[in-house]
Amino acid sequence: MAAVVAATRWWRLLLVLSAAGMGASGAPQPPNILLLLMDDMGWGDLGVYGEPSRETPNLDRMAAEGMLFPNFYSANPLCSPSRAALLTGRLPIRNGFYTTNAHARNAYTPQEIVGGIPDSEQLLPELLKKAGYVSKIVGKWHLGHRPQFHPLKHGFDEWFGSPNCHFGPYDNKARPNIPVYRDWEMVGRYYEEFPINLKTGEANLTQIYLQEALDFIKRQARHHPFFLYWAVDATHAPVYASKPFLGTSQRGRYGDAVREIDDSIGKMLELLQDLHVADNTFVFFTSDNGAALISTPEQGGSNGPFLCGKQTTFEGGMREPALAWWPGHIAAGQVNHQLGSTMDLFTTSLALAGLTPPSDRAIDGLNLLPALLQGQLMDRPILYYRGDTLMAATLGQHKAHFWTWTNSWENFRQGIDFCPGQNVSGVTTHNLEDHTKLPLIFHLGRDPGERFPLSFASAEYQEALSRITSVVQQHQEALDPGQPQLNVCNWAVMGQSRLQRGSCWVPAVPWEGRWWL
Repeated sequence: MAAVVAATRWWRLLLVLSAAGMGASGAPQPPNILLLLMDDMGWGDLGVYGEPSRETPNLDRMAAEGMLFPNFYSANPLCSPSRAALLTGRLPIRNGFYTTNAHARNAYTPQEIVGGIPDSEQLLPELLKKAGYVSKIVGKWHLGHRPQFHPLKHGFDEWFGSPNCHFGPYDNKARPNIPVYRDWEMVGRYYEEFPINLKTGEANLTQIYLQEALDFIKRQARHHPFFLYWAVDATHAPVYASKPFLGTSQRGRYGDAVREIDDSIGKMLELLQDLHVADNTFVFFTSDNGAALISTPEQGGSNGPFLCGKQTTFEGGMREPALAWWPGHIAAGQVNHQLGSTMDLFTTSLALAGLTPPSDRAIDGLNLLPALLQGQLMDRPILYYRGDTLMAATLGQHKAHFWTWTNSWENFRQGIDFCPGQNVSGVTTHNLEDHTKLPLIFHLGRDPGERFPLSFASAEYQEALSRITSVVQQHQEALDPGQPQLNVCNWAVMGQSRLQRGSCWVPAVPWEGRWWL
């Protein structure tokens, strides 16, 4: 942690020196921040990560001109909790984005859930206002759909997108189609004013989201530092792409969506260069969770060598592609093995703005500036939560599983499989298995697929167990869980009357004959 504090002080000193050098021209403008958050995109989906068709030239070039993080994680294997963690710098168990209705059960914010991001949480755009930033979210919010959870109530100045994912179409009676907003105004709904052709996969949404980003950058680049959170969802099933990209990928419809996103990011980076603000804009690309293998092969991505995918706390569920780009500051062609988290983007963005995180609460994100600017490595754990349960923890190269569970036998027999084609005896379990007394431990460097647990009797196991146990005990002893936001359903908002055992049980969403959780 000393390296983190030193880097923050160093960055503030740099700003002071810059201001002194500018004299009468005024204080320096902190860098613009552009966070590119993909939806269900896997570690193995980019050419730079080994995807064989090499259909992401712009993202691959972004990596070549910046820094690649092969050991970067989401804070949760599901959309809503992961996004809440990114914008608060706090684990979902702290910010309330979890459920206590069932042990180790994932939850998110579909239309029936009436919870959302609490007013007590301080989101990144709220804090960046102190440094003069203007902030916009483009795309998927997913932190609650009721008015008090609106992005503009939590620091964003502009929004174009939706509170939920693009499931549908619905009958607009029992369940309405998902709305799309411009700021406070609902401007239409998916499958109506914003059509998505489920048969062909054609939709123009990514192009609309691209234009929103380009217009915002043009308006703000020369006036205020800006924070742009580009949270597109084309790679979340049902995947979509605009007509020029459909049928162009070797990977099918999912690949078409990836190609369009890659092209869009290329256009954003090109605009930053054309406006001569690239060297004053920090850009970071990552995903909210691992690829949804339940959607493969046509509608889902690749998690490379890692086990399972979205919804699970195996590596495929939470290890993400991650690229940082900041010309003139981040040296080109770098690979950094820092254990990183999407929560670090909160703390790092504040450091870039010359701000410190709130001191009245636990912050889980690290300031990555030492890694980004000096190539340093900082010792820190990665904690893998599923619902209200700490399922696993990684420290260094070792990962310990305290609980294992893919999905229930009931779901599995219905064809819902989070690990298709992957079966590791005693590891990928359809019952929630308790390993808290004798965790399964893997060396992720030698065994990234989590297939060969260390022998319980080995010295390596004992040493790793001691180190990880100490860190986990410290975490749990100091943990003050937030009020769970994902427990409460109100079926009346859907025109339904449903109550099951006093708990909120979110139904699976039917789409083209399959069930999506």
